[in-house]
Amino acid sequence: MTEQVSIVTGASRGIGRSIALELGRDGNCVVVNYVGREEEARATARLIEEQGGRAIVEQGDVSLASDAERLVESALAAFGHLDVVVNNAGITRDTLVLRMKDEDWDAVMNTNLKGAFHLIRAAARPMMKQRSGRIINIASVVAIMGNAGQANYVSAKAGLIGLTKSVAREFASRNITVNAIAPGFIETDMTAGLNAEWTGKMVEQIPLGRPGSPEDVAHAVSFLASPKAAYITGQVLHIDGGMVM
Repeated sequence: MTEQVSIVTGASRGIGRSIALELGRDGNCVVVNYVGREEEARATARLIEEQGGRAIVEQGDVSLASDAERLVESALAAFGHLDVVVNNAGITRDTLVLRMKDEDWDAVMNTNLKGAFHLIRAAARPMMKQRSGRIINIASVVAIMGNAGQANYVSAKAGLIGLTKSVAREFASRNITVNAIAPGFIETDMTAGLNAEWTGKMVEQIPLGRPGSPEDVAHAVSFLASPKAAYITGQVLHIDGGMVM
């Protein structure tokens, strides 16, 4: 797989960085998106280039339609076409429903769900014109299981799965596949500071007996972005060690 062009949102660290690096190794030219972590995003781009790939860094908040459109325009201006979109950008505002403020709900919905909608809509035009494309949405196992204290996050990720299936039906005739990945408990910077007792309880729920790594998710993205996944659309691939089955 050579010279595909990919946009990865939230690519400055964690799962997003691993996805961007994996796509770079696959021969993709990568648009590394970030909101507020410019140095980390530039480090991601440097790592892609050090392994022989090409990358540009673009700031943008996909909760804003104008920023999502600008990301697509930047990809087209730099590389001439757009083949893969990975909607990975996400935030949390965790608290119980009785304590959740409207702004906590809205912030998570606007980034995690509306942001994906904005970028899919912007990317659809060039993808439809070239009659090919891959859209990969990063959901979560909590969209299937539910999770106390995360009603906003769970609702956004569940909505992302619904969006995936609807858009897959709309875009199939243009040879554009749309799939979701639902990671389980993945070791990242965000999970590193979690309580050890709570982490142990989470691992007990995983049949494989260990947390996943960002690379586990990145490998799945690589597959769905490749020609090997050309006949797969509208699906949710669980990367969770068997947590949900």
